[in-house]
Amino acid sequence: MTQAATRGTTPAPYTQTSARRSMQNANTLKLGFFGQNCSGGRYVTLAKESWAATWEDNLRAATLADDAGLDFLLPIGRWKGYGGKSDYAGTSFETITWAAALLAATKRINIFGTVHAPLFHPIIAAKQMVTADHVGGGRFGLNIVAGWNEDEFGMFGIAQKDHETRYRQTQEWIDAIKRTWDEDDFDFPGEFYDLAGVREKPKPWGNSHPLIMNAAISDDGRAFGVRNCDALFTATGYAFDDEALAKARNEITSLKDAAAAAGREIDVYTNGTLLCRPTHQEAVDYHHYMCVEQADWEAVDNMIRMRGRNKDSTPAEIEVLRNRYATTSGGFACIGTPDEIADQLETISRTGFTGIGLTSPHYVNEFHYYTEEILPRLERKGLRVPRAS
Repeated sequence: MTQAATRGTTPAPYTQTSARRSMQNANTLKLGFFGQNCSGGRYVTLAKESWAATWEDNLRAATLADDAGLDFLLPIGRWKGYGGKSDYAGTSFETITWAAALLAATKRINIFGTVHAPLFHPIIAAKQMVTADHVGGGRFGLNIVAGWNEDEFGMFGIAQKDHETRYRQTQEWIDAIKRTWDEDDFDFPGEFYDLAGVREKPKPWGNSHPLIMNAAISDDGRAFGVRNCDALFTATGYAFDDEALAKARNEITSLKDAAAAAGREIDVYTNGTLLCRPTHQEAVDYHHYMCVEQADWEAVDNMIRMRGRNKDSTPAEIEVLRNRYATTSGGFACIGTPDEIADQLETISRTGFTGIGLTSPHYVNEFHYYTEEILPRLERKGLRVPRAS
């Protein structure tokens, strides 16, 4: 195919296979771990028992989740930590190679790689992801992000682009990825990538694309997700009061309607905390200990600065942000007894979310609450099916 024939073509709307979209199971509410590849997980804490994110930690968490029937592992694309006394997220694993290794060690669970499009050449990334997909027999997923962290981009000698240009490049990147997965011997002359004679084999497992997710909260990011992805992961703050839940329902409806108008379907995922204890007070007290008494406030302030939120926020707004970032960066706070948490997860599902990526103070040491308490209750509520032996 010549450059003249390729230039200016618009890819057809992409619809994922039902098996990939459903993560090969009938669970109404998909559950997964979020952020386990980074030290601290989602807890910006100085507590000595916080998540270290060693390889042994990650492998154990993945196999526990797989054996219990959890649906996915969603890592964070992190290249540099946030400093502070804890050096929050300062230890992290690159996510495509991390996913490939964990896919080899598991049998059922879907594992995502979180990829900053400007940092990975699309031809290399396409091959890496196909490799992981074959390792896992079709269980690899792509979480595509445009990137925001200027401190990290500077490590690569790459200047951060303005928001609109960032997503224009990301659109070209995913177009090149999908064509590489579907075609051979094509040219791709673009604004950001000028590719000639592209050929890559093998193609993804089963000749269907990996599940594609996008984590974005901006209008540009969500429009990108609606056009290109199977699922959109929204990590804005939510609560269980009527106003917040109504806002979430409206947001989900708007995203699904936008996808339908484009001839597509999209699922909406969110994130949250799962902190379970035998009594409500025990759970609340331990959350306060981890996220207030032992919070790494220096790292929290660094997060706010690196995100540029300190430039146009009032002192009162900064304080709200500090409290939110110190308590796992928002999302749903599922904190309480097993019954309370099961009811909260049911509310999240009834609100319209397809699934939720969860973090706990320690993904391994706290996992018995999932198997012994939470999952059985969700099965009784009809939100989960028992794991096949």
